[in-house]
Amino acid sequence: MAIELGSSKVTGIAGKKNLDGSITVLAVTTEKSSAFIRKGVVYNIDKSAQCIVGIVKKLEATLKTHISQVFVGVGGQSIRSHKNTIVKEFNVPTKVTNDMVNALMDSNRNMDYPEQEILDAAVQEYKVDNHYQPDPVGIECQRLEGNFLNILERKNFYSSLNKCFRTAGIEVAEMYLAPFALADSVLTEGEKRAGCALVDIGADTTTVSVYFRNILRHLAVIPIGSANITKDIASELKMEEEDAEKMKLKYGCAYTEPHEISETTKYSIDKDRSVAASVFAEIVECRMEEIIRNAGAQIQASDYTDKLIAGVVLTGGGSNMKDTEKAFTKYVGVEKIRTAKFVQHSIDSNSPLITNHNGTMNTVLALLAKGEINCAGSELDTQGNLFPQEDEGQQEAPTAQQPREPKTPGKGVVMTEAEKKAAEEEKRKKEEEEERIRKEQEEKEQEKQKTKGPSFFKRMGNKFTEFIGTIVKEEDEDNGSR
Repeated sequence: MAIELGSSKVTGIAGKKNLDGSITVLAVTTEKSSAFIRKGVVYNIDKSAQCIVGIVKKLEATLKTHISQVFVGVGGQSIRSHKNTIVKEFNVPTKVTNDMVNALMDSNRNMDYPEQEILDAAVQEYKVDNHYQPDPVGIECQRLEGNFLNILERKNFYSSLNKCFRTAGIEVAEMYLAPFALADSVLTEGEKRAGCALVDIGADTTTVSVYFRNILRHLAVIPIGSANITKDIASELKMEEEDAEKMKLKYGCAYTEPHEISETTKYSIDKDRSVAASVFAEIVECRMEEIIRNAGAQIQASDYTDKLIAGVVLTGGGSNMKDTEKAFTKYVGVEKIRTAKFVQHSIDSNSPLITNHNGTMNTVLALLAKGEINCAGSELDTQGNLFPQEDEGQQEAPTAQQPREPKTPGKGVVMTEAEKKAAEEEKRKKEEEEERIRKEQEEKEQEKQKTKGPSFFKRMGNKFTEFIGTIVKEEDEDNGSR
């Protein structure tokens, strides 16, 4: 069971993985979210929680089964990447160990970003003296450098996301960085290896992820999307946004040459009004150009523009607009462009939301594909009993509190707030234990020094002092007798 909190809608989906690797979608539902989610970020916790509860109940009604936990995607306008370098220098040539590499990673994760939370950290490469290495363990050097790409989000947004699920009483099985999950589902291994930019045009945001040699090199979320085009149409033509959206879907085009637009063609707004095709095209294309040029600027900012052999891969609902690929070539100068209208997984579903293959469900399907934990609880009691008899032999689904394998850095798996607090508590206890051991060792050393007899030189020094004292005393006695 996966939930995606998007700017235009919250989507809930339940499915099962088959032995052949395919996924069968068992239930899917959506609810509008513009009243409580803005640019992919929760800003009204109570309304978000109510929506999540409603989504889960609808899915449970279809499945006839309780949902014990869910997978959640983390995204939105506050997500961004930041490059960071950690260096360790040695006095003499030293062989790199796993502990040294882990220490670099820990130092990076302990970086303090004001008002920002490190959600994940992707290792770019290690520099051993003057040579780059993907794995430095076992190599001798005097300087070890770790280059990381930290994925950040504002702390209050991260907290709000966790709080709305806590308020809803819904257990979070795993949290994934939505851009990571999406990339794993729509990009091929060849595209990631050769280098490409994934541009996900959503309703309120456009996410740009740049990959090279199978590693995420840059991530940015631009706070404009296809919904901005709808708002522009509604504002300029003085009409309802719902009607503006219909016009956008019917007539919208990302790029047209001047000679392709007839001066006499008009589009109907309502029974009394119409708009010239050239005017409508200008409204749509102006905003689309802004979205594309901003995406292009982020690709440039990655410093990998000349290495993206696989070009640009478009996805998301906004990529459905006619001639979007043509517009990217025009404004960004990229010739190789592909539009991913569906995930690469084999999906079996009867829902038009899934079978339409229009890119709008790619992220939630990617989250569903990521899940490896059973989210199904006990069957719903169809008789309406308040206290149904539980089958003693029935095994409940594992809960999020049960011990898990350590999360692999750089894979887009985000610690929930509860897991983060548990990790911080474990770290605190470890530091306290290390401090206790250090103090005990110091005390033992001090005690050892106290009980240890005087050294040979100290003993000789004491005897010499006694000898001199005796001579002085004898001289004083002789002087006194005289």
